[in-house]
Amino acid sequence: MRNNQKTVQRRRQQILEMVLDAGEISVSELAQAHKISDMTVRRDLQYLEAQNLLWRTHGGANSIEHIREIKCYSENIILCRNAISEYAAQFVKDGDTLFINGSRTALNMLKHVHDKSVFVHTNNGAAVNENYPEGVTICFTGGELRNHIMVGEYVMRYLLSISVKKIFIGCAGVYDDGEFRYDIPTEIGINESLISRKDNEIFVLADHSKLINRSSHTNFYGSSTYDRHITLITDENADKESVEKLRERGMEIILVPVNKEDN
Repeated sequence: MRNNQKTVQRRRQQILEMVLDAGEISVSELAQAHKISDMTVRRDLQYLEAQNLLWRTHGGANSIEHIREIKCYSENIILCRNAISEYAAQFVKDGDTLFINGSRTALNMLKHVHDKSVFVHTNNGAAVNENYPEGVTICFTGGELRNHIMVGEYVMRYLLSISVKKIFIGCAGVYDDGEFRYDIPTEIGINESLISRKDNEIFVLADHSKLINRSSHTNFYGSSTYDRHITLITDENADKESVEKLRERGMEIILVPVNKEDN
């Protein structure tokens, strides 16, 4: 019995060391490494979590330090996106008519639009739950709701019937060759239906994590390039090489400072 307890303790110590080394690891990897069942691994992880030595996840475990790193990274990204939203608001003028796509960063910009009369067309359903300053009027495109984004033929017909002065959009990524990536391919057509008219200003809001080096990534998503002037508003942490490549392609880049002392 004592030998069995020692075996279990040694195995749990080894599992903990593997989690600490990897930062994040799956149950199946641990089971294979120790030649034990998934059920046994889960019991060991449950025990180690109860000792505050790791954090269990669905299908595996993270080290406490890894969780802290993820939290710090997430908090930093939120700070960057908030800074971008606030900065972008200065480009909205009294009397403007805007279009905002499914981007939450672009939508949050409206919270910083004060003392102005602004009319906003959007397919971003998240706006339903938000309160905006007096003077900001929201008009939804309608359409099929996927997550928080309205898509479909109805949206396209709606956009063909309107005219906007400025477009504020987000994206899933910006390649350093000037191509924009979208996780929802139907958003390409929605954005292009307005961008292709070339009678409006385009602002793309994207934090530094969305700037992508083309040489090291393959695009498996919907993507699009825009043959016209675009202002990309990102944050000061953006990769300098990617920024220079985009500027060489004629894109205007604004690097927004992020004040971490405010939080």
